[in-house]
Amino acid sequence: MSLLTDPSARPFRFGVGLAISDSRQDWVGKCTKAEDLGYDVLSVADHLGNPAPFSALVAAAEATTHPRLATAVLNAGFYNPTLLARDVATADQLTGGRLELGLGAGYVKSEFDEAGLPFLRAKERVDHLDRMTTRLRELFSDPGYKPRPVQPSGPPLWLAGHGNRILTMAAQKADIVGFTGFTTSRDGSSSYLDNLDAVTERVLFARGLLGERLAKVELNILVWRVLITEDRVEEARRLEPLRSLSADEMLRVPSVLIGTPKEIAEQLLEHRERLGITYVTVVERSMAAFAAVIELLK
Repeated sequence: MSLLTDPSARPFRFGVGLAISDSRQDWVGKCTKAEDLGYDVLSVADHLGNPAPFSALVAAAEATTHPRLATAVLNAGFYNPTLLARDVATADQLTGGRLELGLGAGYVKSEFDEAGLPFLRAKERVDHLDRMTTRLRELFSDPGYKPRPVQPSGPPLWLAGHGNRILTMAAQKADIVGFTGFTTSRDGSSSYLDNLDAVTERVLFARGLLGERLAKVELNILVWRVLITEDRVEEARRLEPLRSLSADEMLRVPSVLIGTPKEIAEQLLEHRERLGITYVTVVERSMAAFAAVIELLK
C-alpha cells in the first residue's frame, strides 16, 4: 500500500493520553510539547493516582491553542449525572468549547473500593452509564440550562468499551466509539490484548449497528505501545512475554504499533481502509516516538 491517502476518506486524528503530573510547570510543558508534535487531542483518563481530568484539561487549554481536550474516559460510576453535567458545561466554557466527553462504565474494582463506592454488577454499571448519557443530553438540549456549554448540544460524546451493551449504546448515542483492544476481567484485576480477529469482530459489530450514522461517527483505538525500530519482528518477540499474543499476532493488531514510521503509517492506513479506524490515541510514554508517524500521515 502506498502512503498516498484517499482524499475521500475521513482524515486521521491523533490523540495522546497524558497521565503524569509532578507540577504545573511539568504539566504545561508536556501539553505544549504534544501540541508542537502535531497531536490533535490531549486526553486524560479517570483513574485514582492520575491527574483529576477536568482541572487538568482546563490547564491544558490555557497552555495550548489548537488541540481538543478529552476525558478518555470518565468512570461513570464515580459521578452523579446532574452534578457531572455542571462540571462538563463549566469545563467546556473554560476550554473555549474544545472539550470532548469520554465516558465508560468503570471496570477497576480496587478503585471503587478505595473511593468507598459500591462496585456494582456489570449490568448495573452499564445501566448507570445509559442513564447518565440520557440525562446529559436532556440537560444540554434545554436552552435554559445553566451553566451553558459553549458547544450548543454539549461536547461530543465518546463512549468506549468492549462488551455488546456498551458498543450498542455507543452506536446509538455517541459521536466517537472507542475500542480498547483489550479484554478485561470482571473486576479489572487483569487484562490481555485482543488479536486482530477479536478487534475486527468488535469493530464490525459496532459498525453494523451504526447504520446511517456510520459516516458521522469516528472510530477510536487505544494504542498500548509504539516502538520505532528497523527490526519489527525482533521487537515483537521481545514484547511477546509481556502479553498474551504471539509476536506475529502483535505485529497485526492496531493496539500495538511496531516498525519504522513508514511501516506504522502503512499499518494505520490499512486499518482505516479495512476497519474505518481514523482516531488513534497513544499513551504518554509513546508520545515522542509516534510523532514521526503523525508527520507522515498529515
